[in-house]
Amino acid sequence: MKYRNESKIKYTKIMSKFDLIMPKLGESVQEATITKWFVKEGDTVEEDDPILEIATDKVDSEIPSPVAGVINKILFAENDLVEVGKIIAHIALEGSADDEEKEEKVEESQIEQVKVSNNGNSSLKEANKEGSRFYSPLVKSIAQQENVSLEELEAISGSGTNNRVTKHDIIEFIDNRKSNGGSNGKSSNQQVEKPKEQIQQTQQIHKVSVSVGAEDEIVEMSRMRRMIAERMVTSKHVAPHVTSMVEADVTNVVEWRNKIKDTFYAREKEKISFLPVFLVAMAKALKDFPGVNASVDGNNIILRKNINLGIAVALDNGNLIVPVIKNADRLNVLGMTKELNRLANAARNNKLGPDDVSGGTFSVSNFGSFKNVMGTPIINQPEVAIMAVGTVEKKPAVVETEAGDVIAVRHKMFLSLTYDHRVVDGALGGAFLRKVADYIEAFDKNSDI
Repeated sequence: MKYRNESKIKYTKIMSKFDLIMPKLGESVQEATITKWFVKEGDTVEEDDPILEIATDKVDSEIPSPVAGVINKILFAENDLVEVGKIIAHIALEGSADDEEKEEKVEESQIEQVKVSNNGNSSLKEANKEGSRFYSPLVKSIAQQENVSLEELEAISGSGTNNRVTKHDIIEFIDNRKSNGGSNGKSSNQQVEKPKEQIQQTQQIHKVSVSVGAEDEIVEMSRMRRMIAERMVTSKHVAPHVTSMVEADVTNVVEWRNKIKDTFYAREKEKISFLPVFLVAMAKALKDFPGVNASVDGNNIILRKNINLGIAVALDNGNLIVPVIKNADRLNVLGMTKELNRLANAARNNKLGPDDVSGGTFSVSNFGSFKNVMGTPIINQPEVAIMAVGTVEKKPAVVETEAGDVIAVRHKMFLSLTYDHRVVDGALGGAFLRKVADYIEAFDKNSDI
């Protein structure tokens, strides 16, 4: 999927050239993959001409040129994973070629001269020349900071393409080394080998050997699907998931929507579903229980000031994207409907921008849109909870009246909350979930929109 980024890439003017900087596409995005260069060195570009396409785990974005000039130097290749803020290319504007060539050599040396601190380990600059595979600048940077030698890098079984070591692989290796007594790259051979065995065992769990029959079809995962898979595995690894469920009576909401939907469509030229009412209820409950609108940072809990609801949207290609409704607690049902429809349409028409998919503090998955009764969704990191909304069904229910209890047909729906048990315990999660159901059940069916 491609999502056009209308904003220009950040740049810095240095003498007679502009340095293109890897942009920050979202609050939590620290790196991006260059998926395609539309230009090559020596090409002339005009302002706003597309230069390259980059991808994060949230969005793909086509980056335009901020200036007119000549592509003087491309510093990273396609499929390279690059940290936010890194210089990725130079655009020549004016000045002598000699001056530019000198500057390029300085910039290139600054990027490539990544070495392990003076403990006798091999230079990581040699990794791409003498090693058996390519190491991205991010992996080399982490290796430098954690004093991981080239020999240790070579021993890591990479989970990326062509056995490439990913950020997750090296962080897992470092965590295992520390847990087994290694420090600052001075662990003994026995200490180095033990994490390696543990990594291989973990990968055997994740990469189960599968037999393929003659009539089976092998379909390679798309880049987006691979990213989704990695995020889901990471989330389950990071957070202990617990799910609580409650059944809510949504009869008032159903009767209200049935009454106003035709008038609303005639007036607004948009459809209205049950979901905006549910989202308003969740935003109210998040204000009541700020511990659910949070993130975990080591031993710290970050209570988010803004309430930004991420809504999982299924795309036609089978993938999933989570656009974000910003400041949801400030929206009434009409405002929530408008923003929900805008984001859903933009997602399905490849019109989402980076800001549309960043900054979420709590996510919602609408299982009911597929006629599913309930579900146990996976937390969207770095959030600490996600709500699943089930389908609305007619059910017989006991209703209390002044004349006594009666059996009546009511519209019922399951809500399920999956939360991170590191910081959200059963009492907090259960109270929040019940509060959402209470707000929904108390909805005024005679309200205007």
